[in-house]
Amino acid sequence: MNDAFLICTVREADDNDRKFINDYLVKLRSQGKTVYYPAEDTEQVDSSGGYQICSDNCWGIMDSKEVHVYWTDKSQGTKFDLGMAFIQHKMIGKKIRLANRSQVEKMVEEQKSKNIGKSFEMVLLKLDDLANQ
Repeated sequence: MNDAFLICTVREADDNDRKFINDYLVKLRSQGKTVYYPAEDTEQVDSSGGYQICSDNCWGIMDSKEVHVYWTDKSQGTKFDLGMAFIQHKMIGKKIRLANRSQVEKMVEEQKSKNIGKSFEMVLLKLDDLANQ
């Protein structure tokens, strides 16, 4: 069993995303944690149109003690994986932590300034708070 599954953008990742993710992985692994990282651990060439990627990530999430999320709003796969992790959070109490909390907090500040009252970003902050209790 892995210590963590890292939900993050793969296809849409830009240089800044890749640097943040790499630094985050180095930090976790230097603490002796094993991390399932989809860009490395899930075959990204998928003749089924993505079904196999979703299946492999589902098993990876199930086989991890907790889930860490690097959140950007540009990734559809991140949203799908978050849904799979949320089910496990509700069913078995799996912790979901934010890798880039400060970035998500800024997104939420902007949303609140526009009177937006609910968002994935707000849910992620709540999940991260619950994981840290």
